[in-house]
Amino acid sequence: MTVRTRLLDPAVGQAMSRLSATAKKGLGDPALAELVVIRASQLNHCAFCLDMHLDLAREHGVSEAQLDLLAAWEEAEDVFDERERAALALTEAVTVLTDGFVPDEVYARAAAHFDDVRLAHLIGLIVAINSWNRVMVGRRIPPGGHTA
Repeated sequence: MTVRTRLLDPAVGQAMSRLSATAKKGLGDPALAELVVIRASQLNHCAFCLDMHLDLAREHGVSEAQLDLLAAWEEAEDVFDERERAALALTEAVTVLTDGFVPDEVYARAAAHFDDVRLAHLIGLIVAINSWNRVMVGRRIPPGGHTA
């Protein structure tokens, strides 16, 4: 396995970083943003992003219980509130498009907790982390070496 240590072109990373930062800022909840990016990164098996965002989540006050149970959030009803659960359901639906569409009920559930602007930022964040995951996994970037 060949390990690469950087993106192909810094301009790609800069554009992706701007999308990520804009989406996180627009969502307005750094802890929720980290839960979303960690869940997508779990689904995409991106060790680099998991390593980085677990550190960031702790910095933003995400509880160890939430981090420990994130992979089983649907069964951990007392650990995640309904807004977080709606965001995580949307994250999974957008990340794993096996049926080709986000189910209407998943979208409606998220729309009940986020206004149009925040919902757009949430979807933008999900798209951004999925892009990062694919770049990092595709380039075989190992965990570590990030600065939180």
